[in-house]
Amino acid sequence: MALTGIQIFKMLPKTNCKECGVPTCLAFAMNLASGKAELDSCPYVSDEAKEKLAEASAPPIRPVKIGKGVRAFTTGGETVMYRHEKTFFNPTAFAALVGSDISDADLETKLKTWNSFQFERVGLNLRPELVALKDANGDKDAFAKKAKTIAETSEFNVILMTENADVMKAGVEACGFKKPLMYAATAANADDFGAIAKENDLPLAVRADSIEELLPLSDKLTGMGLKDLVLDPGSREMKHSLEDHVALRRAALKNGNRTLGFPTITFPCEMASNLDMETLIAGMHVAKYGGVVVLSDFIGESIFPLLLERLNIFTDPQRPMTVTEGIYPVGDPDENSPVLITTNFALTYFIVSGEIEGSRVPTWLLIKDSEGLSVMTAWAAGKFSGDDVGIFVKKSGIMDKVKNTELIIPGYAAAIAGDVEEELPGWAITVGPREAAHIPAFLKAK
Repeated sequence: MALTGIQIFKMLPKTNCKECGVPTCLAFAMNLASGKAELDSCPYVSDEAKEKLAEASAPPIRPVKIGKGVRAFTTGGETVMYRHEKTFFNPTAFAALVGSDISDADLETKLKTWNSFQFERVGLNLRPELVALKDANGDKDAFAKKAKTIAETSEFNVILMTENADVMKAGVEACGFKKPLMYAATAANADDFGAIAKENDLPLAVRADSIEELLPLSDKLTGMGLKDLVLDPGSREMKHSLEDHVALRRAALKNGNRTLGFPTITFPCEMASNLDMETLIAGMHVAKYGGVVVLSDFIGESIFPLLLERLNIFTDPQRPMTVTEGIYPVGDPDENSPVLITTNFALTYFIVSGEIEGSRVPTWLLIKDSEGLSVMTAWAAGKFSGDDVGIFVKKSGIMDKVKNTELIIPGYAAAIAGDVEEELPGWAITVGPREAAHIPAFLKAK
């Protein structure tokens, strides 16, 4: 039976050394109990406690780190079936497929094109993470050369795809420094692939024709001392693939099946004859429950909506996205430029600042901490009241930057205008538009 955080805490050394990455042993115990940490992270726990805590400290789905550099990521580590129960932690990673027989020039072109797919959204850089290099003809030298090119000349991390142990060894030697994902160990090559993965400390994907056939393979590889596995149940039909991924997640979380407690990899590129259909299948697996999704190509109209879907699903619904409270100059404002104020909900900030930028009117934008609430919600909750707004304006430092003494407040917060005026004597409080789309015309008119 799983232990509670308090029960685990009693077995820890209680040094509060912070070497595990959290401030206290109690916080670490709570993370262990919820499956968000591993006991190995504590350097001082006793062998006796390790034995007792082994079951409680293991997350239901092991988090597996793949790659190095700016596009490194972690997959797995999930603790719930549905996001509304808590949150999803580690976003689905996207890969595009190339064959080892691709020409050097074509590979260079693809890498440059794919690298350009980086999209700014609410202050985040959205981009795909992986290139899946597939052995086309058993030529280990060509495979190693392409693996080396991808690893050394791009930010992308690598999936090495072959069932030939010699080809895999060559690929690992060429790009092992990038911590590639090895794909895939099967019943026929599990011993050889397991040895390569263990020797090089690399994550290893496991493929079978069904979930039932995955069980002995997973047990065999974990018995060899491998911890970082990624599962492929072999389904290549959309309905079957969805069923398998739901079954794997349920087996790990609901039934406590440690053998299947690993992230998954799925191949829309092998389930459809065109990229549009691949994108549809990939979108399904972003929601349920692909850890790594492999497509035949990256193009803007396909990868952009997938990245947005991923952002929406893997944003913690219990923690609003925020920007830091302060003064944000938009354009090149001076002492006579208008002053606007709004809340620190990230979406509000980026929409308002975008509309101001589009107006081409240099403006000072004040962002007040509202605990990540939108204007209307923050006002209703008392997080954007007139007194608080007035006090913030005085403390923000904006009075040292402007001679203009007019403050423009959001239209949805018109009710606070009188209280702001009382707090800011000498300032004119103007109620701005209710909708951000009307800000450009409003600023130009002023």
